[in-house]
Amino acid sequence: MLNLRNFRHIHCIGIGGIGLSAIAEIFLTRGYRVTGSDMKESDITDKLVRRGAAVYLGHRAENIAGADLVVYSTAVAQDNPEIVAAMESGIPIASRAEVLGALMKEYEHSIAIAGTHGKTTTTSMVSLILENYGLDPTILVGGNLLEINGNVKVGSGGYFVTEACEYMDSFLYLKPQIEIILNIDSDHLDYFKDIEHIASSFDRFAKLVPEDGTVIAFAANPFVNSIIDDLKSRVITFGFNENCSYYATDIEFNSSGMPSFQVHHGGETLCTMQLAIPGEHNIANALAAFACGHSLGVPVESIVSTLESYTGTQRRFDVVGVTRNGVTIVDDYAHHPTEIKATLNAARNVPHNELWCLFQPHTYTRTLALFDEFAESFDAADKIVMAEIYAAREKNVYRISSKELVNEIKRVRPDKDAYYFSNFEEIASFVINNARSGDLVITMGAGDIYKVAELILEKDRLQ
Repeated sequence: MLNLRNFRHIHCIGIGGIGLSAIAEIFLTRGYRVTGSDMKESDITDKLVRRGAAVYLGHRAENIAGADLVVYSTAVAQDNPEIVAAMESGIPIASRAEVLGALMKEYEHSIAIAGTHGKTTTTSMVSLILENYGLDPTILVGGNLLEINGNVKVGSGGYFVTEACEYMDSFLYLKPQIEIILNIDSDHLDYFKDIEHIASSFDRFAKLVPEDGTVIAFAANPFVNSIIDDLKSRVITFGFNENCSYYATDIEFNSSGMPSFQVHHGGETLCTMQLAIPGEHNIANALAAFACGHSLGVPVESIVSTLESYTGTQRRFDVVGVTRNGVTIVDDYAHHPTEIKATLNAARNVPHNELWCLFQPHTYTRTLALFDEFAESFDAADKIVMAEIYAAREKNVYRISSKELVNEIKRVRPDKDAYYFSNFEEIASFVINNARSGDLVITMGAGDIYKVAELILEKDRLQ
């Protein structure tokens, strides 16, 4: 097991990423000397420099000089010159996940939130439930949370809350006392062979929890159900039927499209709450967070107050502006067919005329592996505008394009208005020229499609 007390100077490769930057910030708070490298400057790297880190642009062997531990993110290849230099110099090397596990081991109440969808929202909800009750948790979340002014907060209490990412089996390095498993779905098929492989990894993850720990699981997902039957730890379920430990009934949507519902537990109705974020999927996320807080002794009134005031993290149904002619622009991180459906169905409950989805597929492997599912995931949208695929860490060896996805959407749903544009300028101009008052336009994807929302509002101001 990695003992972080043995090190003084920690170098982080990929320090500008949302995950590793949070680890770096914890190290800075603890008084370590922190250096790091990334391919480009960003708001994240600027913040770390202000906190005292030395950040190098580009990856070079000399960047690790003086380090006694080198930490890398999953986006970093093993032939990275800094990893190679560390290996040649005998400097210990650890993945972000290994370091995260070592940090979690130091806390009495370590909480890990896993699932193919909903991790960032649920992690934020759990974190704020504990924070608002005065438990002063340490928080690592995969998005910018306004209440903590970023994606990380170092607390002094015995609580540690983090997202647990399944990609590359990273979550198997963690040391959780409490787990939330939101769902299990096909994704990251550049690493996992199939859904059975994914479920097997989640099964191993669930078994990390000790006998005196707790697994909080979504009962309606068959793959989740299959892994909680033989756990030695306590199991708490949540969902939408009375067989669950915590369940929701009487779901209604107000005039703004936001859901209200009753929460039941142990044969008792605990409360009625009104969320400020849309969608039935967010009811499930709220139930998971509710179950976690309640099991830790947070009073119902405090949990409800937090969940009702929660307005989301950046890039989760984030209203970024309204054009002068009354078109509402929303940005969302959804990048998997299940997430797209959930977000668009949530948007249908928000008052609007036509619903636009400006989507940017994320990675060639995901687009290819889930091609048919993507083509059928936009039914709730009136107009679909497709940007080119965001490559992320990949090269287009498959020679696949978003244009093929648009053609498939038109084949499956000939009645759908679906368009492809090769660049963001064209997309923004198309929306400006064709969207009408009362329309709801959602930029969607895990890449840089959010820039289209900014472009639309900029063009609107200049008209």
